[in-house]
Amino acid sequence: MYTNDESIQELIKYADSGKIQLPDFQRGWVWDDERIKALISSITQNFPVGAAMFLKYGNKNIRFKYHGIEGAVLEEDTIPEALILDGQQRLTSIYQALFGKKPVLTKTVKGQSIKRFYYIDIEKAINPSEDMLEAIISVPENKMRTENFGKDIKLDVSTEEKEFEKKLFPLNKILDFVETQTWQNKYYAYYDYNGEVIRKFTEFSSLVINQVMQYKIPVIYLEKETPKEAVCQVFENVNTGGVPLTVFELVTAIFAMDDFELRKDWDFRYKKYFSSEIIKVVNATDFLTALTLLSTYKNGKTVSAKKKDVLNLSLDDYKKYADCLTKGFNETEKILQEERIFSAEDLPYSSQLIPMAVLCTLLEETHEITNTTVKNKIKQWYWCGVFGELYGGANTTRFVNDVNEVMQWISDDAVIPKTVADSFFSPIRLLSLQTRQSAAYKGIMALILQNHAKDFISGREMDFAVYKSENPDVHHIFPKSYCERMGYPREKWNSIVNKTPITYRTNREIGGVAPSVYLNKIEQKGQIIQKELDVNISTHMIDVASMRKDEFDLFFYRRAITILDAIEQVTGKTVPGRNSDEVVQKFGDEL
Repeated sequence: MYTNDESIQELIKYADSGKIQLPDFQRGWVWDDERIKALISSITQNFPVGAAMFLKYGNKNIRFKYHGIEGAVLEEDTIPEALILDGQQRLTSIYQALFGKKPVLTKTVKGQSIKRFYYIDIEKAINPSEDMLEAIISVPENKMRTENFGKDIKLDVSTEEKEFEKKLFPLNKILDFVETQTWQNKYYAYYDYNGEVIRKFTEFSSLVINQVMQYKIPVIYLEKETPKEAVCQVFENVNTGGVPLTVFELVTAIFAMDDFELRKDWDFRYKKYFSSEIIKVVNATDFLTALTLLSTYKNGKTVSAKKKDVLNLSLDDYKKYADCLTKGFNETEKILQEERIFSAEDLPYSSQLIPMAVLCTLLEETHEITNTTVKNKIKQWYWCGVFGELYGGANTTRFVNDVNEVMQWISDDAVIPKTVADSFFSPIRLLSLQTRQSAAYKGIMALILQNHAKDFISGREMDFAVYKSENPDVHHIFPKSYCERMGYPREKWNSIVNKTPITYRTNREIGGVAPSVYLNKIEQKGQIIQKELDVNISTHMIDVASMRKDEFDLFFYRRAITILDAIEQVTGKTVPGRNSDEVVQKFGDEL
């Protein structure tokens, strides 16, 4: 790696000739009109606009497809000497605004697409009391500014004579010495070689034109031998102002060299197979990560999902395993639905879908996924990840461990996967599960639904159909306003223990009163008899007797026990500390 200061005049020539181009993963430039004017203002005043970063092209290990900078017209076989990794928006804006002969396709600050030419007011530019930014203006592609819905012309620079009249220099000539001189000579002639006009333009030429022509940008050059993963990391580090580059973007550019349109394949695959309620959260990079796990496992290599391994994924392996992995993701969704997870919003960890899909793919091939014992192990592993809250950080190492160890566990009960072994749930955690952001919170909601939870009033079990049609939400059992009036501690009444999925219709009947009051109200309306209502309530792991007597502490204590029992059931692990002093202090007795 080395750094060199390059004049923008030279850089624009390189872009125009195709010596520097863009890798295909670079997205279209997106700078708005105001930002382009600010960029031009900075250049005219010799203010720094940041460094650019180029990758020397020619490394056989990095075969990115490439294309010219937007606006440059190149021959199809033009091979670049370097690819722009950082600085695309700046260089494209400079190329189009200060060199291109077509209007610049930009946008307003509100995102509306517009086309603009850029000018600089000669007299404002040399006036030290004027802000240089105010001297730079943009005009529509017809070079006329209008108002009153186009009826009144506010500014017209549609001909050179009108440019001369307004003393506005066209900035798309400023990097071409010949064009600048030609315009200057005509400008002098227009004013009959007036001495004051010549003096001011000479000052303008010295202060602005020469400044722009000599303006230099630091360019960091990465050598040809730079590894792919380093290129990806570098781009992620420098591209803080835009949409972060993903591994998928890089692999797309790599596959494009073999005429395979990865983005098109993924878009088709996603639309057809990944638009359902749960796996719609799977993105292209997730899919490539899972495919790398699968292919390394199947090929007998060291199983891995690190960025460098994803970048080294071969097109042959992608074609070989993409379809079966897609089926694995669909099988994963079916299992999660069995476990009463019905939507992406209720999914504890989206990242856990990656190893789970790989496991389902491997087990689908041998038809073991239909074996109840095997499926129960997959479910146990899954819930250990959820209630152990083990998928909240960097997960590539855990992905690898889970694929290897769960597959061994399927064949040998003595091999306990690390996720199962590491899983730990503290009873006190129930008190801190206050919002649906945590995985364990969502997990407990699923366990309540697994208990065949029914709507209080209708008695309909909250299965997938009910979730789709009635969209139940999580609400307090002892209402918030009632608990606040009674002075109950927030850590209790707002915790998961006092919440359950309830339909909108039922929640409307609850209001902010004591449970005994709203239950009596429901019965008096004749919507359901007491016996049936009690049965429906009990399916939510609720102790009906304490609820009907408004005994909040007893209700809370008994429901906490039921929830912990359910967690032990799905994880296959004892919840430790249920009889600890802290538990007794917080819950009133041992759990």
